[in-house]
Amino acid sequence: MVDLKAKPFFLNDEQIRWVEDAIAGMTLDEKVGQLFINLTNRRDPATLKTLIEKYHIGGVRWQGGTLGEVLEQNVTFLRDSKIPTLIAANCEAGGNGAVREGTLVATGAACGASTTLETVRDMARVSAREASAVGCNWTFAPICDVISNWRNTIVNTRAFGSDVEKIIACSKAYMEEMHKAGMACAAKHFPGDGSEERDQHLIMGCNDLSVEDWDATFGRVYKELIDAGLDSIMIGHICQRAYSRKLRPGIADEDIMPATLAPELLNDLLRGRLGFNGLILTDASHMAGLTVSAPRRKVVPGVVAAGCDMVLFFNDPEEDIQYMKDALADGTLSQERLSDALHRILGLKAKLGLNHLVLPEKAGLDVVGCPAHHEAAARAADESITLVKDTQKLLPINPAEKKRVLLYYIQSAPASRMDGTDPAKKLIAEELTKAGFEVTVEPDFYELEMEGPNPANRFRLMAKKSMEEIRRNYDLCLSVIHMRGYAQTNNNRLVYSMGHSPEVPWYVTELPTVCVSLNYTNHLIDVPMMKTFINAYAPTKEYIHALVEKLTGKSPFKGQHDELVWCDRWEARL
Repeated sequence: MVDLKAKPFFLNDEQIRWVEDAIAGMTLDEKVGQLFINLTNRRDPATLKTLIEKYHIGGVRWQGGTLGEVLEQNVTFLRDSKIPTLIAANCEAGGNGAVREGTLVATGAACGASTTLETVRDMARVSAREASAVGCNWTFAPICDVISNWRNTIVNTRAFGSDVEKIIACSKAYMEEMHKAGMACAAKHFPGDGSEERDQHLIMGCNDLSVEDWDATFGRVYKELIDAGLDSIMIGHICQRAYSRKLRPGIADEDIMPATLAPELLNDLLRGRLGFNGLILTDASHMAGLTVSAPRRKVVPGVVAAGCDMVLFFNDPEEDIQYMKDALADGTLSQERLSDALHRILGLKAKLGLNHLVLPEKAGLDVVGCPAHHEAAARAADESITLVKDTQKLLPINPAEKKRVLLYYIQSAPASRMDGTDPAKKLIAEELTKAGFEVTVEPDFYELEMEGPNPANRFRLMAKKSMEEIRRNYDLCLSVIHMRGYAQTNNNRLVYSMGHSPEVPWYVTELPTVCVSLNYTNHLIDVPMMKTFINAYAPTKEYIHALVEKLTGKSPFKGQHDELVWCDRWEARL
């Protein structure tokens, strides 16, 4: 039996009665529906009614929608569901994780670079206010992964770094601010990402640390958060072979499963050794890291049988619900395990006050993207932007002395022509111009193709200026890298828009050059020849303005880099 009076629920008798009465009054379909968190990207009344009245979902996460649409959607879920839903968002960097109008304050990497915990506290406060305004009551954060592999770009910018003490401090600060605002946290991605370079959207992850090393890193982080009252934990589709072998002596390699399907990791390690009594949910159930492990008819009930309480996302609602009911019918999933899961799900709802529901109101939307939140983003940018190296002693740059800037912007390929190219490129040119520079902005292949597809564009791009012309016409080169990626490749690296293009830094010995990353922190593996390198963490107006202020010496660099920035390469330090 789940102890709902214990940490992290701390329910009183009245709340426990609500949980017990609600479970006792449920049909089988209602009980099974509570196990699922739906990914909602259609919010028409018919769709919402089906999710509420037919599938009886226990939780929601959504994609897209305007501020007003998201609020209306979430109010519908809360008001019309027999048991109000848990409503979650990925508030990892600010309110932008809840709604597109929200404020990006600081990524995990930016928080880790900052020397003050106020950066992560500002981020959490803004996240909580903006997410709560649209009815969100659950954040899928903090990301408390420990990065030890510089090649990892899955959590490179999302996690707080490699220092265990800093990860614990940042994660606790984030959780404290969320709890003050009445929101629950789901720390992720147990048993831990960051020690390898692969993406669990594409492959089962492997945390290959020894038992001793895991205990000293991930184990310490999770134990500290659990002891501090962590509400829930998201389980990654990541195996931990050393612990599976320790807890199940003689287990065969082919029986090593991702933690989502590994009872020895969920029950023996997480609940037993670490003492976690809260809610356990899976990472997205459509990720290949889970689905390659077994057929879906076994995976869906299998994660609950293994110890997870909720399944993140349907593949097909009818099918997934039937898989769960079939497992209950044949005993693969026990009634006891279902009861435990329901008690934790409704226990969390009671802790959040959903038994005495108060609906968010439209007037509360004014907080989203408000000036005070953008001021918090500006403070975070000032505290976090990091000068990794300046071995050529180029900084600060006086526009009166080095006025003419050649700007190369290296961006990921747009998903479609309709998406256009990265707006941050224009922001950078504007901020440089305001600071007194004359900026020549070079087009990349994607921009040329959007102007008009033409086989000649590749040759137009490859045409280089003479060295004498470069030195005569420009005083400085600024190379800005903004690589992004999601569920397409296991590791994202610098990719030029066209081979042999001028974006390749052939000019570093011809012009004083500054290189800036607006996202990943590990680009020195690909551009070690850059003698001045800055991690700026975000492509927003606040971060770009702060970057130019620091380039020109109007503001000092305050951020501190993680040692992983050197990518184990001696020449990167030169």
